[in-house]
Amino acid sequence: MQPLFALLPRLVLIALLSSLALGATPRVAVSHEVVPTIGDLEVRDGRVVLSLRMNLEAFLAGIDLDTVIDTNTAAEAAQYDALRAMPPNQLREEVTAWAPGWIETVRVTAGSPVTLALDDVVIPEVGDADLLRPSILTLAGDLPDGARVLQVAWPEGSGELVLRQQGVDAPFTGLVKGGAETEPFAIAGGGMQTSMEAFVAYIPVGFDHILPKGLDHILFVLGLFFLSTRLGPLLWQVSAFTLAHTITLAMGALGWVNIPGSIVEPLIAASITYVAVENIFTQSLNRWRPLVIFGFGLLHGLGFASVLGEFGLPDGQFIPALIGFNIGVEIGQLTVIAIAFLAVGLWFRSKEFYRPYIAVPASCVIAMVGAYWFVERVFL
Repeated sequence: MQPLFALLPRLVLIALLSSLALGATPRVAVSHEVVPTIGDLEVRDGRVVLSLRMNLEAFLAGIDLDTVIDTNTAAEAAQYDALRAMPPNQLREEVTAWAPGWIETVRVTAGSPVTLALDDVVIPEVGDADLLRPSILTLAGDLPDGARVLQVAWPEGSGELVLRQQGVDAPFTGLVKGGAETEPFAIAGGGMQTSMEAFVAYIPVGFDHILPKGLDHILFVLGLFFLSTRLGPLLWQVSAFTLAHTITLAMGALGWVNIPGSIVEPLIAASITYVAVENIFTQSLNRWRPLVIFGFGLLHGLGFASVLGEFGLPDGQFIPALIGFNIGVEIGQLTVIAIAFLAVGLWFRSKEFYRPYIAVPASCVIAMVGAYWFVERVFL
């Protein structure tokens, strides 16, 4: 097995360079991913206009976007897939029937409630079934006389909303969970988060994209954990992985490097399989492993960057949010390792049966899951 492992760093590098040479396009979320809704809010001509860039099919199917990580696992997956296959005109009819009831749960207040109604809906043509087709749902309502502040409540079960105020100086931008609401913010602007507020706000966002949403990243970190019972190899691997994904998280989120999800996602799955398979055949840190981990960390960083890129933060908040998000990711990874250590490492790592009956079987399961994901992301 050693010759194959020795070639992996070169294969990773070739994949990355090839994607760039072919004119890589920005990564687009695949159809099963749960992504935040982007809401642009503006007050113009005495009316509140809220334009929502959203995965309408998931909402129409009734998927609980607060709890579901992958739409393929949702009970409504079949209905979701059927909606995604609908042409725009047919889907628009479904939206027109569904929207009034849902809009009542989107509460905008400006001293008194703003009565919202469906103003417009834009649905792209059916394209690649593996990619989301984000639609634009525009809601509008009359602003009460004398209103100075706004507050937006996002419905429970609707996932995350990135709310961005438009048309004013120092606009408000906030991340709203399903079932939560924003703080009141001035209609005239001036409600932009400070750098520290953006930094603090995005630490839990990064953590959330490891625990519970980052199952592929969780399995990769567990693959690092099960190599050896000694602390040194784990520190070397985690350090290489952290450095690598920090680099590409920053570069990808800033738009300096863009690689298609069709390349990134299968290689992330391959990285999971690689570390797990190597665990089965060796129990020590060879000279290639940190370099390979670094290469795969670059890929995982691009996966994180695609998440942060969805939020569309203003320039003044982007760097603090990026740092906070990365710290949240690191805390999530360390939490995974801590849980694994407390669950099995603390009690059994010095036992003779730890490797043959815990580390190797666990690595086999991780390898099989990674292999399945690779096949799914390339061929299914």
